[in-house]
Amino acid sequence: MDRRDFLASLAVSGLAACGAAKPTVPPLPPGELQGVSMDLGHRLRNGAPLLPGETERVPVLIVGGGIGGLSAGWRLAKAGFKDFLLVELESATGGNSRCGRNEVSDYPLAAHYLPLPTREAIACRELLAELGVLQGDPQAARPRYDERYLCATPQERLFRRGRWEEGILPQFGVSRAERLQYRRFHELMEHFKQRVDGHRRAFALPMALSSDAADLQALDQVNMRDWLLAQGLDSPHLHWYVDYACRDDFGTTSAATSAWAGVHYFACRNGEAQDAASDTVLTTPGGNAWLAEGLERLIHERVGKRILTSAVAVKVSESDEGMVVDLWLVAEKRSLRIIAEQLIWAAPLFLVPHVFDAPQSLREAARGFSYAPWLVANLSVAHFPMPQAGAEMAWDNVLYDSPGLGYVVSTHQQMRLHPQASVLTYYRVLSQMPPAEGRALLLTNSRAVWAEQVFADLERAHADIRQITTRLDIFRNAHAMIRPLPGLIWGPARRLFAADGNRLRFAHADVSGFSLFEEAQYRGVIAAERTLRRLGRAIGEPLA
Repeated sequence: MDRRDFLASLAVSGLAACGAAKPTVPPLPPGELQGVSMDLGHRLRNGAPLLPGETERVPVLIVGGGIGGLSAGWRLAKAGFKDFLLVELESATGGNSRCGRNEVSDYPLAAHYLPLPTREAIACRELLAELGVLQGDPQAARPRYDERYLCATPQERLFRRGRWEEGILPQFGVSRAERLQYRRFHELMEHFKQRVDGHRRAFALPMALSSDAADLQALDQVNMRDWLLAQGLDSPHLHWYVDYACRDDFGTTSAATSAWAGVHYFACRNGEAQDAASDTVLTTPGGNAWLAEGLERLIHERVGKRILTSAVAVKVSESDEGMVVDLWLVAEKRSLRIIAEQLIWAAPLFLVPHVFDAPQSLREAARGFSYAPWLVANLSVAHFPMPQAGAEMAWDNVLYDSPGLGYVVSTHQQMRLHPQASVLTYYRVLSQMPPAEGRALLLTNSRAVWAEQVFADLERAHADIRQITTRLDIFRNAHAMIRPLPGLIWGPARRLFAADGNRLRFAHADVSGFSLFEEAQYRGVIAAERTLRRLGRAIGEPLA
């Protein structure tokens, strides 16, 4: 989550923490152990053979129905191009922008907010305008946004030393020396934020529009923790804060994050609004599902049904006729071969070695990418937890020195004045172990094991969390996001996938090196525009 302008207030009032006797442990509440379709994914990994099926031809095939694939379809449809098919492995599109629903509220299964779009994020602004969320000119320096989507205050707080503090950067009891380091860090990030090389910002969003200056590229060769130390910044609280940001946005620790990616996190966003502060985010009870659902709806309105779900791409090859993609249709239990003039691969890149009959260089490049396993727990609660000392309940609630990343409140946008039923969405990335070990735990641990860990963590701040939880669902994602390890961002492997191809181009956030909505959308849009050019079709005003 973005922590912009975190030095706006350094003073926090002190309140005494209150204690409570530990209640009797209630039984585990009902719920489900959910996740992405691991069985289907392992079918790809194991290279299950397909029986011959029927063959269809289509000018453009999009594989992957996450934000990248949906954005590619949206851009094709926006240009008036109808001859495409989008296929998705899961039973619904959305990827990391899906949500769950119960009688209380919608709630996120992964991504849960969108920062105010940057000046370079033309496609993002255009989409928000089409959805009616950005009001007026999408290219305005400070557009107006529908207030229903602007995160209500208070936006975030931190639990530390038995009390809640406003904001995420630790403030209470922090020494003057550490506060000076806070300020120095802020000044460094502001310098990068304001730096312009030619016509390019040092760190832009989308990242492809960033400066390629040699001194900036050099940041990709060191990790974020070591870079901080090289700047004389050794404050434990500052390091915790930066590490939290890296775990939250990149799925890995600051010691394993490229310093270029780490600086980009703090320096890239410059979105503004007429009716909100610059650090305000756009959100809904269901997280970013509204964006995925909006993209799908706009595709359908423009060109009709063009999306096929529960369709597993098992093999991709190239022939004289075009790109050949063999699909397994799960519900129908049959195979289907698609021959496409152009292929947009918008699925994660870790699938490439298992699916593509392609040059060894391409498969080896994909094998070099690393992915973070994630766990999301959605706790339906009868009412909000008992109040604690300090700042009041916020949308985003973070626990200091926690294995988790805190939780967001699904009903926050409803601005309820009295405690009522809600859903708390708790996030945890398994960054304390090698990714393969984390994935193994996701496969083997029961819901009860994960639930106990979630409760134990949250009980530090909410002694009554077990008593008020009426349902607890666990959602697992073994390859939730690509990790921007040192050398990835400006390395040859990532650039290989970012290049345009004759018949094939890649359109997943993986191509950028980190998993953000803006990056996934950009990759989908630019892949669609390149595809239209290959087909000799007009695209109108470019959005990427």
